[in-house]
Amino acid sequence: MTNARLVLLSAAALALAASSDARAQGKLNRYGNPATVAPAPTAPGITPRDLQIRLYAFADDSMQGRQIGRVGNMKGTNYIAAELKRLGLVPAGDNGTYFQVLPYHTRQFTNHSRLTVDGNPLSWEKDWVPVPGARAPRPISAVTVIFGGTAGDTTKQISAAQANGKFVVLLAAAPAPAGAPGAPGGGRGAGGPGGFGGFAPPSNRFAGAVAVATINLDTLTPAQRTAINQPTVATSSAIRVGGGRPGAAPNAPVDSFALLKAQFDQLAPQANIRLTKSAAAELFGRHAIDGLTLGATGGSITASLDFIELPTEWARNVVAIVPGSDPVLKNEFVAIGGHNDHIGMGGPPVDKDSLKAYNDIRNRLLIANSMVNITPEQRASIHVNMDSIRKVHPKPRLDSIRNGADDDGSGSMAVLEIAEAIQTMKVKPKRSTLFVWHTGEEAGLIGSAFYVANPSVPLDSVVAQINIDMIGRGRAEDLPGGGPDYLGVVGSSFDSKDLGDAVASVNKKLARPLALDYKFDSTVTWSGYNNIYGRSDHFNYARAGVPIAFFFTGLHGDYHQASDEPEFIDYPHYSKITNYIRDLTVEVGNGPRPRINGTKPAKAPKTAVP
Repeated sequence: MTNARLVLLSAAALALAASSDARAQGKLNRYGNPATVAPAPTAPGITPRDLQIRLYAFADDSMQGRQIGRVGNMKGTNYIAAELKRLGLVPAGDNGTYFQVLPYHTRQFTNHSRLTVDGNPLSWEKDWVPVPGARAPRPISAVTVIFGGTAGDTTKQISAAQANGKFVVLLAAAPAPAGAPGAPGGGRGAGGPGGFGGFAPPSNRFAGAVAVATINLDTLTPAQRTAINQPTVATSSAIRVGGGRPGAAPNAPVDSFALLKAQFDQLAPQANIRLTKSAAAELFGRHAIDGLTLGATGGSITASLDFIELPTEWARNVVAIVPGSDPVLKNEFVAIGGHNDHIGMGGPPVDKDSLKAYNDIRNRLLIANSMVNITPEQRASIHVNMDSIRKVHPKPRLDSIRNGADDDGSGSMAVLEIAEAIQTMKVKPKRSTLFVWHTGEEAGLIGSAFYVANPSVPLDSVVAQINIDMIGRGRAEDLPGGGPDYLGVVGSSFDSKDLGDAVASVNKKLARPLALDYKFDSTVTWSGYNNIYGRSDHFNYARAGVPIAFFFTGLHGDYHQASDEPEFIDYPHYSKITNYIRDLTVEVGNGPRPRINGTKPAKAPKTAVP
């Protein structure tokens, strides 16, 4: 049976299955996908339907955005490991498990923490939530409340002298437009570990304050309020990522007193607290915060913030092997991977359908503008037709979970489908296949850096690493040149011409070859696309001298936002790409070892912009 016919039959099967789901669960959207898909068994063949079943589970709200160090990462990695156990792959993690646990710990406050105003306590997580930092904050004892103005707007704030020694309360900053700098989705790894970018102490103007409290808690659910108090940070120098540039040495004379004060502030930072409106009003002895004037003072605050550090196993690579069929070559490995994490939960809930509509319009403007950033005037001109949205979704579908269906649910589930396909082959590839689902890519390629430094197989036995990060979209509406056959390829010939030739030759064998796009091997003028080579997990393998090939279908308007959902994925396209990468993995597993172009470790091309 030809590949083309297989794709057509798979697409037909998906349509029939989706139609059945639609009758049970609601109408299909414009992409032919339902809002939900029930769990179901998968088959050895890689089909749109199987990918849909897996991705709807892996990028479900219950996974809480799969952020490294949080319970969602545990849930996502548990799902992968359970499937690997069911399929019978060999565990290659720690102590005979599928997990390689990174040295992470949580820094948080316990529910024994207290905050009172004039002796009257506020309710934990109902009225206030402290935001943990690297260390326990400075003491808060009988500190006067002062209204400091609006976060992020220095024209509407008190002076540094007024804030000094006070408990400063701020109104929340106005939300940035979706996709704007500083808004969710503004860049790879936006928000950093913790995923709540924008809620750090708002300004150096308040560096002398004992605490800074921002009124921005009301719109969050109880689960989201709890999540604020559970950020994570890497604890081991073994987790180190290359490619960064050291800061420039200061040229100006150092103010020794200022330097000493900064060091003290690091050892005992100011408290960072989030409040509800009613709690803030109580601090000022008012019924509401409306009408507060700059510099207005309130009651006396005393707090006991119980700060703890605990190790966590919720930062895990998942590692498994399908042993090779050749008695000699089985000691060599073809590595294939995607990243299991995303950026978690954060910010106030948004109507994801109106957000999706906004992103679509913004992306059309970007494409029309050759992917160069649109102007503030163009952004302001975007208007969403809410009437048409409400005809389909009468009630707003509010969401603040970044499910990362494409980033990198699509890559992770493709790797899992490829694992199932290779595991069920009657004759396995000659070389062993090493599957690694890296964690912490969004936090700075942490999981892949840790794995390369602590490999479960000798690194010089890894003949190539194939990385998949975002292969679920790539439509014409997503990027210039997009379409049902589009596939971006990065770095496949940088380190090994042999691997680059294999990427091309396997594609040519398809009944309908994919349109391989190599433009990202060089700098492009598209905003957000520079140095793609250095921005995903393959980079750490390349730095260690392992030939790599990185596949993706481009960034899109829903990148890093609550609208990156399974229902917006192009499953027939996704399936075709996954089948191709499966074929490539098998080809490299059976063919000659890809030769390194030179003797030096791989590095980013000179044309890349760091």
